[in-house]
Amino acid sequence: MTTVSAIELGRPAVRRQSLWRYWRGGLQGSEFTWAVAFVIPYIAVFLAFVVYPAFYGLWMGSNPALYSEVFSDPIYLNTVVNTMIFLAFGVNVKLFLALMLSGFFMRPGWWTKALLMIFVLPWAIPALPTFISIHWMLNGEWGLVNNALYILFGIDGPSWLNSRWLALGSAVFSHVWKWTPFWTVILLAGRMSIPQEIYDAAKVDGATGLRRFLYVTFPLLANLYLVLTLLATIFLLGDFNSVYFVTGGGPANSTHLLATLGVVRDMLELGKPQLGVAAVMSALPLLIPLVIILMRKLKTSEAQL
Repeated sequence: MTTVSAIELGRPAVRRQSLWRYWRGGLQGSEFTWAVAFVIPYIAVFLAFVVYPAFYGLWMGSNPALYSEVFSDPIYLNTVVNTMIFLAFGVNVKLFLALMLSGFFMRPGWWTKALLMIFVLPWAIPALPTFISIHWMLNGEWGLVNNALYILFGIDGPSWLNSRWLALGSAVFSHVWKWTPFWTVILLAGRMSIPQEIYDAAKVDGATGLRRFLYVTFPLLANLYLVLTLLATIFLLGDFNSVYFVTGGGPANSTHLLATLGVVRDMLELGKPQLGVAAVMSALPLLIPLVIILMRKLKTSEAQL
């Protein structure tokens, strides 16, 4: 016959009581009631518009036969190449420009602040009219760009949107032009957070100009730059507007990204939503290794002064 002490009998109740206190967070009475009342709508919205669509998309793309059909499509293979090119140039060019321009906007003076206000306008303008305007500016017959080339230099401009590489380059340029101000402002805030005492000490040691940037500024901004690279990659993989409203995926579906191929061609034109979800889900193998590498570097990187 086994005997159980009173302490052992009381342990489950103590654990339940501790867990209950943990979830209450120290709130008592009406405070806890109001907290629950405010949290429930957010939980409901999160479940309805984040969790449910994510799991529903995974369910729609769970059939292995869909991926066999996707991978055997030659347009899909071109789309993967386009996505890699878009990532390589779109992310690196805009962040490099943002890093350089953030240093320019650190200069004192009212004119620098005025230029900064003008510089952020492309990001402040809604994306839809911006990219539609760029589409018509690149029209080969009556677009602004070709008309300007003919009036100023007497030459006929190319058909920007009728060539795969010109159209893809136009989409990359549009994306960089639209989003560079956003990342510039973030890096500018990062530069402004560096204490002036560090620059004064570096000046005493003879680190000025380019050497100050290489050995002081950039090491201190390295972690921020890695985080922005990660975020820019995630944002760009889901970017729909840059390609759809500038090139429309043309000519002949040759400038699609994974996001536009799955939505425009597979879902809307072919009427195969499951195939579109599979095409979009195929971007995960491109994203997950990059996220892991960047997060590891983010944990191990240190500023060396």
